[in-house]
Amino acid sequence: MSKILSAITILLFTATFAYSQDLLKGTVYEDGTNTRLTNVFIRDNNNKQVTITDKDGNFSIKAATGHLLIFNSPGYLPDTLYLIDLLAKRINMIAKTINLSQVNITATRQAFNPQAEYPEVYEKSKVHAFSPSTWFSKEGKDARRLKRYFKMEAEERHIDAVFSPVYVGSIVPLKGQDLMNFISLYRPTYAFLRSNNSESIVAYINDSYKKFMALPPEKRSLPALKTQ
Repeated sequence: MSKILSAITILLFTATFAYSQDLLKGTVYEDGTNTRLTNVFIRDNNNKQVTITDKDGNFSIKAATGHLLIFNSPGYLPDTLYLIDLLAKRINMIAKTINLSQVNITATRQAFNPQAEYPEVYEKSKVHAFSPSTWFSKEGKDARRLKRYFKMEAEERHIDAVFSPVYVGSIVPLKGQDLMNFISLYRPTYAFLRSNNSESIVAYINDSYKKFMALPPEKRSLPALKTQ
């Protein structure tokens, strides 16, 4: 009997150790500073696991050596990490030092359906009245934070689709970098687009164009983002 118990203990220890080896932990910082970045979206490109950094920039995600992790955060250049081991990682993300008007505005992004892509996130985010563990578990809290992230991402993509260079350029006589600057400076909110019809949006663009042309030339672009 003692031999059986010893074997079971060894198996349990081995299983626990193996599981811990599948969990990669790390912290995301702004490059060149000790600023920890919250709400950085992290995706394992191989097993499709996703997570998001907490208020201290920390994250944990199920992964394995040979996997590729992708890091995304507004205002920072996307970063990738190829895993050669599962030691704790320090990720440094570089702030975009060019005008926002030059960043990912012209691209027509793919349709985004997070509920179809990440159904497990929505399942884990549910709160059940008679299951306190769903209220306070880290897994549930992370899932609800991911849902909020997905909601913001969907809204940003909707703005990109409506307030696109092709559409705006068909209304105002701007081209090239001037058009990109205009789109960045007068980018509407999601709530505005949802609460106004096409005629109101055209009026908004024309009114914004008048304001844009009244600005001194040096004010017609966003200042570059700075890193410390």
